[in-house]
Amino acid sequence: MVEPSALLAVAGRDWNHVMTRDRAIANASACIAATLFGASVVAVRIVVRDIPPLTLALLRFGQGAMLLLAGLALFRRDRLRIDPRDLPYLAFLGAIFFAVFPTTFNMGMRYEAASRGALLLATIPLWTLVIARLVSREQLNPRQILGVFVSVAGVAVVILQRRAAGTGSVDIVRGDLLLLITALCGAIYNVSAKRMLRKYGGLTVTFYAMLIGSLLLTPALTVERLPSFSALSAETVWLVIFLGVLGGALAFSLWTSALRRLSPTQAAVYINLNPIAATLLAASVLHERLSSLFIVGFIGVAAGLMIVNWSPPLSS
Repeated sequence: MVEPSALLAVAGRDWNHVMTRDRAIANASACIAATLFGASVVAVRIVVRDIPPLTLALLRFGQGAMLLLAGLALFRRDRLRIDPRDLPYLAFLGAIFFAVFPTTFNMGMRYEAASRGALLLATIPLWTLVIARLVSREQLNPRQILGVFVSVAGVAVVILQRRAAGTGSVDIVRGDLLLLITALCGAIYNVSAKRMLRKYGGLTVTFYAMLIGSLLLTPALTVERLPSFSALSAETVWLVIFLGVLGGALAFSLWTSALRRLSPTQAAVYINLNPIAATLLAASVLHERLSSLFIVGFIGVAAGLMIVNWSPPLSS
């Protein structure tokens, strides 16, 4: 006869294995999403020259919402069912993350130097840390807090490398304010989305928030002067498709799914991969040379991610 204690031990090992696997998947999802976000920064900087900010946000997330709707309707129709009482909260998430966030980001990238913009977006983990401590009472040990600052320091080093390469800026104060609002919206979403993720899957939350955000952006079509789409270059069209498919539906679904398994701060620290990915993309596409400062910054970001996400679990 098997002792109950032995059964409990086996069950405990199996549960730990599942939790370890789920956390690994969540970390991989956040990493891929953050990398796609970084590539999207480069794409937005190019496309926003030809398409107004609000219209670009609508095109990006309208595409994403329709793709998610098609996927869920075909393969997981059950995930489209939600409690109507949750619609106001999902509308709040949509307004914050898929209406205000892309609008201020797209507008900010018109005025802001790339180096300053990347540094301001890299404050999302710090704002998330503060909001999570104030609102959800998220508990982090000193090692995890250190990891956040190490990662942000790594980003700062990368910014120094990019600034050394020389980038101009126009209307810095306006750009700073817009991107600061963007960073705060990202932090608010990271913390607030956890409430819906306790009830629904990441795809469900992403779809409804993205759809509602897109609907809120619809009036932009009457406000902004729309470009002649027949006059857009093939590069611009393909970049818009990239922003909707990979930088929209896929990236935000992976990000929201990662938030189910990770704490807001553990997920948010991956945002620091944004300027790293953008710099690597610029190096490969524009053939910019990477300096030793970039290598140091990359190591700092990687070290911070490791410290925050692979530290020993906190005792309850």
